[in-house]
Amino acid sequence: MTAVESQSAPPTRPKAVNPPPWYQLMIWAGCDFFAWIRLLGRNRFHIHWSVLHVVIYVTFVSMAHTLLRGIQNLIFGRRVSRTPIDQAPIFIIGHWRTGTTLLHEFLALDDRHVGPSTYECMEPNHFLLTEGLISRWLPFFSLSVRPMDNMAAGFNRPQEDEFALCNLGLPSPYLTIAFPNHPPQFEEYLDLEGLSPRALATWKRKFLRFLKQLTFKHNKRLVLKSPTHSCRIKTLLEMFPDARFVHIVRDPYVVFPSTVNLWKSLYITFGLQRPTFDGLEEHVLKTFDRVYDKIEEGKGLIDFDRFYELRYEELVGDPVGEMAKMYDHLGLGGFEQVLPKLQVHLAGNADYRTNRYQMTDEQRAEVTRRWGRVIRQFGYDAPSSAAKTEPGTISQQAQTAT
Repeated sequence: MTAVESQSAPPTRPKAVNPPPWYQLMIWAGCDFFAWIRLLGRNRFHIHWSVLHVVIYVTFVSMAHTLLRGIQNLIFGRRVSRTPIDQAPIFIIGHWRTGTTLLHEFLALDDRHVGPSTYECMEPNHFLLTEGLISRWLPFFSLSVRPMDNMAAGFNRPQEDEFALCNLGLPSPYLTIAFPNHPPQFEEYLDLEGLSPRALATWKRKFLRFLKQLTFKHNKRLVLKSPTHSCRIKTLLEMFPDARFVHIVRDPYVVFPSTVNLWKSLYITFGLQRPTFDGLEEHVLKTFDRVYDKIEEGKGLIDFDRFYELRYEELVGDPVGEMAKMYDHLGLGGFEQVLPKLQVHLAGNADYRTNRYQMTDEQRAEVTRRWGRVIRQFGYDAPSSAAKTEPGTISQQAQTAT
């Protein structure tokens, strides 16, 4: 017997939530049928009546995804399996809301790099077969801005590969977004270290298959960005011993309210329940510690010239200078060819402003107490630690640098 939630009180809407029109795709619309039914069944079909139309819609399209995956495998499967990943990926790591998306877009400007697109991550079961048709002729299905911060979105924008893993049926902490009133889901998949050998092998196999599909299509170095990978350095090095890692960090006093807003926005926009946000702030506080523990542990496993660390405030203050230093440290070469594209990109986004948040005195004190180690480690306890540039803006000097 299924239970359908019937809460009537609307949740407090966080900053910058842009509810998508009913016809635009949500995260789960790319699931195959079996992944979708497992997600619903594991949560005992505890959906809110207001999203019943979404559940019905996704159920039908998931059947199509399953069929299209079979056709894609028949056409491309053997060639994808034989595709080598000759260039080890670049992994962008860092906590949510630290600037990983900005850095992802900068690195994807390099013609030698490719970041998986939103379409590829939302339709990982058959993008080799359908991307040209859907992204070109049906672009209105895609969101134009992200719900949490008004950054540009679209089928062709770089995206987090963790969403692809969800739609491929792999367990992920991101599945909490679908059922936000239930306890956090699959937290063991954040670092993968508590998995059985069989479960870990399945994760590696599906992840590698997705990366081979991307390589088969683009034949470029992959630039992958998912904050979850911050906790998986050990596993990622097992798969790609020569991988490069870029860690970006941001003022924790900004990261905390921004991350809370992120999850609230995603829960409202893509959740199958009407979220109450119970325990959300505590979850953010605990996960932050876990992420930075794993980053510190993983840094010791990476060769010096394959790991680069920078601060968000310095990146937005001098993007050209910081990107040049990163290219030099990681031995990527060719920055002079990337520079014109970077300058065009910066000029086109000069007016973007991030959301601004206020914390209560109690929240700020708790962040100081719980995250003090990271605050001190990266110098955010000093009054002059913040960059002169307003958070989220790009300095005019950096835009015109040559």
